[in-house]
Amino acid sequence: MCSVTFIPQPEGFLLGMNRDESRERCVAVAPRIFQYAGRTALHPSEPSGGTWIGVNDTGLCCALLNWYSIPSEPDRVTTSRGIVVPALLAAGTIDEAGDTLIGLDLEGMAPFRLVVVSPDERAVREHRWNQGTLAELRLPWELQHWFSSGFDERGAQEQRVRTARKAARDSDAGTLPWLRRLHTSHAPIEGPFSICMHRPDAATVSYTEIASTAQAAKMRYHDGAPCDPARSDCRQLLAHRQAPSWHGT
Repeated sequence: MCSVTFIPQPEGFLLGMNRDESRERCVAVAPRIFQYAGRTALHPSEPSGGTWIGVNDTGLCCALLNWYSIPSEPDRVTTSRGIVVPALLAAGTIDEAGDTLIGLDLEGMAPFRLVVVSPDERAVREHRWNQGTLAELRLPWELQHWFSSGFDERGAQEQRVRTARKAARDSDAGTLPWLRRLHTSHAPIEGPFSICMHRPDAATVSYTEIASTAQAAKMRYHDGAPCDPARSDCRQLLAHRQAPSWHGT
């Protein structure tokens, strides 16, 4: 259960991701620096080490959504999807990321959709795993949204698309304040279909934001629903892509 928004910029991109999970799931660890095959990467993580979103020192960004529209075969699930993003963050190009994904043993993973963005190549790709085949979609370098829901994926997608289309008419559409406002949205009402999602058993548990330019990739992480100012434990870390020296604020 997640919502992802990609916004192209003149020199880079903006990406926001709401992570929706069971209220009983363990709290994730805030973003920190990792090294993968010589690449420096930045991402939040599960206590077990996996992650759902990250960016590396080339600006390559990956975001993974569960794919609930495809019925999972639980008896075949032996491996966490959380290992996918860290593996791809060792790549330097979008083709390398795709080759890495092909080389992973996906047989034991539940269905997923994976968004990969390369600002240097101005390329966006979506990879889809349905527990049988892996497909790749090459998408245009333009505003994109992805939505998933374990409650009613089709219903959530339809409503969230309507919310996003209405928001696209705002005068500041495509800006960072607009992205944050969209991912805090409770339209049409606070509940299972709103982008900032709330259900008795599950909710939006974090918001991760990446702002990439030609020089740096900056991540902002909010631990908790983005609509909750009381949960304002946010971190901002800056990755200098040319040198890469890293600074936290």
